[in-house]
Amino acid sequence: MSLQDKLDAFKADFRAGKPPFSAPPEIHPIMERATAELIASGQASRAIKAGDRAPQFRLTDQDGNVVSSAELLAKGSLVISFYRGVWCPYCNIELQALNEVLPEIQALGANVVAISPQVAANSRKSVRQNHLNFPVLNDNKNETAAAFGLRFTLPDYLIDLYKKLKNDLPAFNGDPSWTLPMPARYVIGQDGVVLYSEVNPDYTHRPDPSEMLPVLQKAAQSA
Repeated sequence: MSLQDKLDAFKADFRAGKPPFSAPPEIHPIMERATAELIASGQASRAIKAGDRAPQFRLTDQDGNVVSSAELLAKGSLVISFYRGVWCPYCNIELQALNEVLPEIQALGANVVAISPQVAANSRKSVRQNHLNFPVLNDNKNETAAAFGLRFTLPDYLIDLYKKLKNDLPAFNGDPSWTLPMPARYVIGQDGVVLYSEVNPDYTHRPDPSEMLPVLQKAAQSA
């Protein structure tokens, strides 16, 4: 089953109110309105894309270790997944899919990191619950996401809904601003140039990890 098939199956269960993710049906039009507005804003088209130079970063992982993009790129290509947080089931399903192909990615000389605004304790939870073998990095205030053109502020009506659902992003992220990254996946070549990019303001749609493998194979052959 492809990643999108898994996401679609979860979405169908969620909309049908099946446990454990039952929710009142009136939330769905609100979430869909916010997604439609983010799509209409055109922000995704202005984000870093293939052919651009990737912003560098130095972030800490879930255990407090400093992770440098420059140091990782010295070893090989780098796969980055911008991750909303452990509270987002769609994001967790994607990280699990990335973890499944991690041996193939590593065999091609590349590394994988996820970047999230959440605090370290929540990233440790992400690693533990999703059985991840790659780090989840803390992007305080979504500053790295902003450098990639991915950070956006939630509209007031969506903030109100999140509060009603007790989805307290300021507490999750240790940051009073209600911002998130658009879900995105990148492959960065050793020269720092983006070889592959997929940015989607609709968080329920994610590319299959298999789409990156030919890009990583080509990068490994030219290294």
